[in-house]
Amino acid sequence: MIARRLRAGLVTGVAALSIAALSVPARAQWIVFDPTNYAQNILTAARELQQVNNEIQMLENQATSLINQARNLASLPYSSLATLEQSIAQTQQLLIQAQRIAYSVSTIDQAFTQQYPQAYSSGTSSQQLLADAQSRWQNARAGFQDTMRVQAGVVQNLDSTRTQIDALVTASQGATGALQAAQSGNQLVAIQTKQLADLTAVMASIARAQSLDAARQLETQAQAQAQMQNFLNYGSGYQPGNAQMFH
Repeated sequence: MIARRLRAGLVTGVAALSIAALSVPARAQWIVFDPTNYAQNILTAARELQQVNNEIQMLENQATSLINQARNLASLPYSSLATLEQSIAQTQQLLIQAQRIAYSVSTIDQAFTQQYPQAYSSGTSSQQLLADAQSRWQNARAGFQDTMRVQAGVVQNLDSTRTQIDALVTASQGATGALQAAQSGNQLVAIQTKQLADLTAVMASIARAQSLDAARQLETQAQAQAQMQNFLNYGSGYQPGNAQMFH
């Protein structure tokens, strides 16, 4: 646009000079028109005009480059980080709320020492055997309940995950630069990582419940052996004695 205006101005000026030279009055006959010099001036003006045009084009290219760089550096207007952190925190909270035997090495070791002994001594009372069996049953039941709670929490996260994916895909398709596209891609990877974390939590809860139930069944054998020993160990048996039937 600027180049066209400069060209038009130069042509108008040259035309005006030509008309002025031709309309010189008779009393100024000493001014001589030099066609060679006039042509040279026209060529010089054309070269300068071309140089100005080149400089203008260069400035336009630089401006376009700066605009593209600004677009590439523009940040993505949507972020799913807060929602992802909230979902992960909810799943983690469900794991922390595990009943009875929690996800703790020290707690597990202590529980197995007290409620899952390798063998019972012959002097273990029936009341103690019954109490330990009831505790193991409660542990197994709590494990299965915790598993279902974790599964329910993960299922509830699915709707939020779908909303985030839709928003990120839309933002990625409308990205104006490389940075926005990269950021949307990174957030999609983060969502996949969160889903893997949810899946890991579910698998861990299922394995915990199965382990508690398997330990209960295994401990039942030790309990049965102890009960059998108590049954067989009935003391010295029948001892004869004097009985007085009539007074």
